[in-house]
Amino acid sequence: MHTLRRTAIAVSVAVALVVIAGLGLFRQLRADAHAPLVSTAALDAPIVPGATLDQTITNLQTHLAAVPDDAHGFAQLGLAYSAQATHTGDPTYYPKAEEALQTSLRIQPDANADALIGMGVVANAKHDFADGVRYGRAALAIEPDAAHILGVIGDGQLELGHYPAAFATFQRMVRMRPDIASYARVSYARELRGNIPGALSAMQRALRAAGSPDDASWVSYQLGGLYLRAGRIGPAAHAFRQSEALSPTYVPPHAGLARVAWERGDIDGAIRGYRWVVARLPLPEHVIALGDVYTVAGRTKQADDAYALARTEATLFRANGVNVDVELALFEADHGDAATALADAKAGWAARHSISAADAMAWASYRSGRYRGAARYERSALRLGTRDALYRYHAAMIDLELGHSDAARRNLRVALATDPHFSILFASRAAGALDRLTHG
Repeated sequence: MHTLRRTAIAVSVAVALVVIAGLGLFRQLRADAHAPLVSTAALDAPIVPGATLDQTITNLQTHLAAVPDDAHGFAQLGLAYSAQATHTGDPTYYPKAEEALQTSLRIQPDANADALIGMGVVANAKHDFADGVRYGRAALAIEPDAAHILGVIGDGQLELGHYPAAFATFQRMVRMRPDIASYARVSYARELRGNIPGALSAMQRALRAAGSPDDASWVSYQLGGLYLRAGRIGPAAHAFRQSEALSPTYVPPHAGLARVAWERGDIDGAIRGYRWVVARLPLPEHVIALGDVYTVAGRTKQADDAYALARTEATLFRANGVNVDVELALFEADHGDAATALADAKAGWAARHSISAADAMAWASYRSGRYRGAARYERSALRLGTRDALYRYHAAMIDLELGHSDAARRNLRVALATDPHFSILFASRAAGALDRLTHG
């Protein structure tokens, strides 16, 4: 019983992780690892040490072999598998998670909130947001006072483009339980609407609410990303170093510091940093960032190898049921085939009308020479008032093709004022375009 109690405690941590991580691992397959406006889907969860999570899974498997009718145990195993997917970047854990959760529901089809929460988490992780909302609501009907279920529902609503509903869900969540999960979501909602000071304030509240060094490390990493997207390199570097100090085995802040190295002109340091990260956590965002730094360094062969690895990872995610159409559309628009990018973007837009899906449609349409349609979609991407620099750059490039020089100049100024280093590939192009429009 003592061992199982330790297992239950560890899994409760895993549950918190997965709910905070929300929507999954693939992140934004964009032209750069800066990943402006990464969704709550992309928020890295606080750290569960790998050995602890491995042992949790082993303990649960042993327990369930002896007690195969334990619905709660199977639900916890499913959540632990999903947490392992987040921890390792390995999407093969998602089918395992679904199998365990469905087993739990077969054993206990009624009033099984744990399994329904797990199914919602996994659905969101696989970018099946409609199911994420559906499972979340079913769980909430059983446990209406469980604030963490609102995170599952709000994440799905957000990625479907149901913004007023999502923002209301997050506000309800933070009122019910002001903790790092709810504050992080409020922060992201404010960032989406262009309120960077408000986003920073909410994330700083999350830092004060952190209950452990690992939690504080995760929040510090999120703060670093916010500072980067606001063009504040010094505070970003400080936040990433703080995250690293709080949890030395946590990999993401090392990626943040590699990004800082690039922004400060240290290309060799950025390459070393991203290579170190990719060796330990080869998520596509890190692989693509490494490829982009290789590109600007003129190391074409190594860049091509990195991009090929990102495509291989995309294939693996798709093979395990993760919908990466929006992410691949952006990647292919910058690194591959325009027709493929447009097909992926259309599929992504059909599934979700989020601003990220609209931006993917806009940029893929631009790359395909469909400028008027691109402008329409980019207006949709900017409809919340976001100051996302990459979106503004996309809008400016579309404006130029349509002959709207004044609008292009305004969007470029917003992009570069928000973050002069917004993209490894495109920041210098944006600065050059603005200079030509201003002085040419």
